[in-house]
Amino acid sequence: MSHWLKQVTLIIALSLTVAACTRVGLAYRNLDVIIPWTLSDYLDMNHVQKDWFNERLKEHLSWHCTTQLPGYLGWLDRLQTMVETNQVTDAALQTRIQEAKQAIAESAREITPSAIELLQGLDDKQVAEMNDAFAKDQRKRQETYLKPTLEQQINERSMRMEKRLNAWLGPLSPTQQQRVMAWSNALGDQYQQWIANRAHWQQQFSAAVAQRHSPEFPQQIETLLVNRESLWTPAYREAYANTEAQARALLVDLMAESTPFQRQRLLRKIEGVRKDFSDLKCLRAARQG
Repeated sequence: MSHWLKQVTLIIALSLTVAACTRVGLAYRNLDVIIPWTLSDYLDMNHVQKDWFNERLKEHLSWHCTTQLPGYLGWLDRLQTMVETNQVTDAALQTRIQEAKQAIAESAREITPSAIELLQGLDDKQVAEMNDAFAKDQRKRQETYLKPTLEQQINERSMRMEKRLNAWLGPLSPTQQQRVMAWSNALGDQYQQWIANRAHWQQQFSAAVAQRHSPEFPQQIETLLVNRESLWTPAYREAYANTEAQARALLVDLMAESTPFQRQRLLRKIEGVRKDFSDLKCLRAARQG
């Protein structure tokens, strides 16, 4: 819920740097990568809460589809133009990423009142279960990402990235494979800072929910959901800046080394994502209206 990578997956083309998400329609309908609304992963809601949650989800989805999706299509167009004109530069990627962050913040701001209302209605048992779920989440991530040696972390990260890139570009050349390994090496032990910052965010979230009936609670939740960066640990702030810079550099170098076949494959993938969005019933209805 707190990690930017999960949210940035809504910008499908940046899956090159974060995650492969090809089932756009399914993901969009579930709203699990569109907005930072994954409280249901951590809460055992009762029947009344589930009904309320589902109704609010429909409202937010409708708002998002009619007001935000057109902007995403424009974003994909700009990304497509960058590839077509061979202008995948660090400056251009910084602009696209900033646009993505603004879109994420706008969606987060939209759903914050609903999140506040849901959280204020929790009973003590549900809050305890949420905290237990946070602890389980931490243990799982530590086991997955921190238990392996640093060398293993680097190798596994490189393999995961290569797999994602293969889906978008096709098989990588030896030079591109070496560049991916260099990227993974440059990130070092960034998992340590990421997981520590995630725990830090969850602790602050739990502390806020413990005082969910206080006058300060709405503002605290807005900060936690919309202005998460203001709460980052100094170590993670530094690691995040490096992670983003390394991702941009990787993309620039891979595209500079790309073959015509790889670029055409990438363009087809971007166009496929664009079509998936365009074909969503809610967007078609909004256009017709």
